[in-house]
Amino acid sequence: MPATYDDANLVVQLLNWGSQLGFPEAVSSVLADTYDPESATADDHAVRALLMFGETVGTFVKQEVLDRGLVLDLWWVEGIWKRVAPAAMRQRDRTGEPRLYENFEALAAGA
Repeated sequence: MPATYDDANLVVQLLNWGSQLGFPEAVSSVLADTYDPESATADDHAVRALLMFGETVGTFVKQEVLDRGLVLDLWWVEGIWKRVAPAAMRQRDRTGEPRLYENFEALAAGA
C-alpha cells in the first residue's frame, strides 16, 4: 500500500524532531572521513542522536504507523546503520540488553 498523507505528516514531525536532535549535523559527522565506526561510542552526541532517531523510526515502521517505503526513500537507513552499528553493538554488550536498537537494525536489514 502506498504512503498516505498521515505518513507524510508524521515524517514532517520527525524532521522537526530530528532537527532539534541535531540529525543533519549528526549525519554529517558519521559520514565524515574522520569518523571511525570502530572507536565511536553510543555516548558520542552524533551517534546517540542517530541511534535514537533510527530506533524511533524503526519502531514506527515495525508497528505499521509509518510506511516503510517512504522512510527508505527519504533516509539512507542501511548506510547510517552501518556507520553506527559497532557503537550500538558495544552498547548492547555493555548493558546486557540484546534488544537495544533492534528496530533500527531490522529496518536497515530490510532496506
